[in-house]
Amino acid sequence: MDNEIILSYLEELAEQLGISVWDESINLEETFSAGGLCRVEGKYILILNSKTTTKEKIEVSIKALQKFELSNIYVKPVIRELLEGYNDN
Repeated sequence: MDNEIILSYLEELAEQLGISVWDESINLEETFSAGGLCRVEGKYILILNSKTTTKEKIEVSIKALQKFELSNIYVKPVIRELLEGYNDN
């Protein structure tokens, strides 16, 4: 499956969970970040660095979404497989 489609499915899942997804340019002087999950005023935001590859955005999204309970939400089988099979090691 195309990485752009996978990323789109992950973003849809995040929205279902009430997580805002921002595709932003992250400019940090001495470090690089592909993005990540943060919480602002009680709301979750998934920030994806617009300068990263689609594959890196997928990895950031998977790491963030793995933190949430998904058993009561329909998740496309290909996405559930990615979430369950992804290991950061």
